[in-house]
Amino acid sequence: MPRTARVQPGGYVFHVLNRGNAQMALFEKEADYAAFEKAMTESAARVGMRLLAYCLMPNHWHLVLRPHGDGDLGRYMHGLTTTHVRRWHAHRHSVGYGHLYQGAYKSFPIQADKHFLTVCRYVERNALRAGMVEKAEDWRWGSMGRRYQPDGDEDRPVLSPWPVDRLRHWRRLVNTPQSAKDLEAVRLSVRRGRPLGGEAWQARTAKRLQLESTLRNRGRPRKK
Repeated sequence: MPRTARVQPGGYVFHVLNRGNAQMALFEKEADYAAFEKAMTESAARVGMRLLAYCLMPNHWHLVLRPHGDGDLGRYMHGLTTTHVRRWHAHRHSVGYGHLYQGAYKSFPIQADKHFLTVCRYVERNALRAGMVEKAEDWRWGSMGRRYQPDGDEDRPVLSPWPVDRLRHWRRLVNTPQSAKDLEAVRLSVRRGRPLGGEAWQARTAKRLQLESTLRNRGRPRKK
């Protein structure tokens, strides 16, 4: 990954995701995607959340968020998911018929440097990686489509400036497969719930956010 030119001050950035219960489809038609985006916009207006990147897929979604202060992430996600679940069930007349999500959302802090770009690239090429489009920007329900094919719809989420400079050839980069190393780094962060960044930053962040257990190797220690 090329080096970035400038890093701006600010709070933590988080990679946030959730999936439908038992791989249930969260979005079956365009109106479903639009309803979720509207809920994103409404929740952001209440909390003041900064949305940096996102991608909505049929049975899951990814968000890259930058809260202003402590507690903002929880307030934003509570408003977003409760609104989505309520409206989803009301539209289908299925209130009381089971859980929509597989569980609580997952969130992982990201260092605002090349690791941030790795995660945003991972998120924004999600539909392309799944073979749903020929180019990442062709997927309407994500930040690549918002950025490169804007439609002027005021109900759709507004993207905030990034904490690092976006590379000039970003579109070409997102449309190029990521290395196995980058993919494994993001997926390990998701599996373990660990911060994604350099070792020193990772250790400091894990300590501050009480995530030290995510850095330990799993399994029983070897016998000497």
